[in-house]
Amino acid sequence: GLILHLLDCLKTGEGNIRLSQDGLCGQNTTYDETTCKELTNAGDLSHVIKLDGRKKTCVCCKLPGSKPEVSLTLNAMDAPVKPQEATNVMKKLGSVLTMMGNSSTAAVKIGNITGVVAKLPQLNPPSLNFGFAGTGDVNILEEQTTQVGGFFRTIQIPKEATEMAVKKNGLYAGVLLFPNLSQKDGSSSSIFNNEILGIEMGAEISNLSDTIDIRYSSMNTSGFSAVCSSWNGKGSPNWTTDGCQTVEVNGSITCQCTHLTFFAILMSPTPTNISATVYKTLTKITEAGCGVSMFFLGAGLFMHFLIRKTKSSNATTILINLFIALFALNFCFLINKTIADLKNDSGCVAMAAFLHYSMLATFTWFSMQALHLYISLRKLSANTKHYIYKICITGWVTPAVVIIALLAAKKYGNIVIQVDDGTSENMCWIPDSSVHVGLNVGYYAIVFLFTFSIFSITVMQILHFKSKPVQDQEISASKTKFLSILGLFFLLGISWAFAFFSYGPLLIPSFYIFTILNSFQGFLLFIYYYHSTKITPEANSGSRTGSSSTPTVAENIYTASSK
Repeated sequence: GLILHLLDCLKTGEGNIRLSQDGLCGQNTTYDETTCKELTNAGDLSHVIKLDGRKKTCVCCKLPGSKPEVSLTLNAMDAPVKPQEATNVMKKLGSVLTMMGNSSTAAVKIGNITGVVAKLPQLNPPSLNFGFAGTGDVNILEEQTTQVGGFFRTIQIPKEATEMAVKKNGLYAGVLLFPNLSQKDGSSSSIFNNEILGIEMGAEISNLSDTIDIRYSSMNTSGFSAVCSSWNGKGSPNWTTDGCQTVEVNGSITCQCTHLTFFAILMSPTPTNISATVYKTLTKITEAGCGVSMFFLGAGLFMHFLIRKTKSSNATTILINLFIALFALNFCFLINKTIADLKNDSGCVAMAAFLHYSMLATFTWFSMQALHLYISLRKLSANTKHYIYKICITGWVTPAVVIIALLAAKKYGNIVIQVDDGTSENMCWIPDSSVHVGLNVGYYAIVFLFTFSIFSITVMQILHFKSKPVQDQEISASKTKFLSILGLFFLLGISWAFAFFSYGPLLIPSFYIFTILNSFQGFLLFIYYYHSTKITPEANSGSRTGSSSTPTVAENIYTASSK
C-alpha cells in the first residue's frame, strides 16, 4: 500500500490523495466547500491534498468547530410559522434546559426551524459563536474564529452580552433560524431568503458596546438595497434599522446589532446606479447652490427682522416663513452626509427627521403662498379673523404631524446611495422606498395640483391685463409680465415638479434641471423679495387688506421686477 501511494505522488498533473490523519496537513488548513463537493464519495473524509506539480495544497473537508453535545427534536408547528408563534417559541426556549440534563449545548429542531441552545456558566461566561451549515447542522465555533467557511450564517455573541445576561439571571443563549415566517406587512421590501433569526438569552440585552455580529454569506443583492433590520417580537412585524449597522464586504453582509430580538435583512428595489461622473457633478452643483441659497436667504431674513419687519405685509410674512423653511432644508441637506458618516443611529434618525420636516414645511409654504394669492385675488383676507396666524399654524403644524407619525413608526434611518464605480455614500433619510415614494411624491403632488392651478389662473390674469397704451412702456410692461410669471414659478415651487420626469431617457436631464433650479431657489427668491418689498405706502396698504385690484395684486405683491 505504501509503495502505491509513493507511485501516486510521483505522478505529474493534478490529483487527490485521501489521508486518514489530520497531522499530515498540519494546522494551516481551511475549509473548501467547492473542493469537498467535487468528491461526491468523500464520506467522513477530513482532509484532501491537491497536487499540482510540486505545489501541495491541503484542504479541510470538515466544518470548523464542534457539534452540540445533544440533539433535541420538539413538536413541529404548521408552516408557515406566524409571527406570534415565533415569539412564543423564543420565550419558551428556556424550557429546553431541563431536557438537556448535564449537557452544556444542544441542537434544537422544531419542524423546519433549526437552532442551538447553550447554557451560560455563572462565573466568567465566554463569548459564543455559532455556525449554521446549508445541511441544517449547527456547530459551536471557537472564540474569535475566522474559519467560517461552509457556514451560510454565523452568529457571534460577545462576552459583554453573556455577562449582562448572567447579571440579569439569564441562564442560556438560544439562537433559532426561522426559514419561513408569515409576512403581511404590505411593504415593498422583502425579507432576504424569507428567513428570520431569533436570539434569546432569558434577559433583556440592549445598548451593547461590543455588537452581536450576524454574518450572511453568499449574498446576491443585485438590483436591491440590503439593510439589516430588527423586530421586537410584539404584534405584527414592524421592522426597524435602529440599533443595527449593515456592513457589506465581498458578497457577504454582517449585521452589527446592539440588542437581542428578531433579525432579518430587508431587500428593497433600487434604481439603476447613477454614474460616478453625474453623481460628482450633481453633488458639486448642489453644494454650491445650497451654499449660495443659504447666504441670500440669511441676508433676506436679516433684512426683514432688522430693517423691514415693521413694514411687512401679509404676503411678505408668508414669504419670510418660506425663507425659514427653505434655509433649514438647505442646511440639513448640506450636513446630512457628515451626520450619516458618524454611524450614530440616534443622530441619523434625528437628522433624517429634521431634513424631512424642513422639506415638507417648504412644500406646505408653497401651498400657503398659493392660498394667499388666491385669497388676495378674491379680496377675502380682510374678512378673515386672525388670518396670518391661521396660515402660520397650518404651514408649520401640518408637516410636524407627518414627522411625528413616522418617528413613532421608526421609519427614519440610514440609506446607501450606490454609484457605478463601486463606491457608495451614506445619507440619513427613509430606508423604506415605499414610504419615501408614497408619502413625499404624494404630498408634493397634492401641493403641486393646488399651486399649479393658482399659478395658471394668475398667469392668465397677468397676460390679459391691459396697461395704458403708452408706446415707451410697452417693452417695460412685457418685461414686467415675464418677470412676474418667473417670480411666481419659483415662489409657488413649480420647479420641484421636474422630479416627476426623472424616468427613462429624461432621467439625467431632469436630474440636472431639478438640481440647478432648486439648489439656487433661495437666491432667486431673495431677488424676488428684494424687489417685491420695494412698494409704495398705498401698495403696502393694499397688500395688508387684500383690497387692491386684481392687476395691482399681480404686479405689486407678486412681482419680481423693479420699476
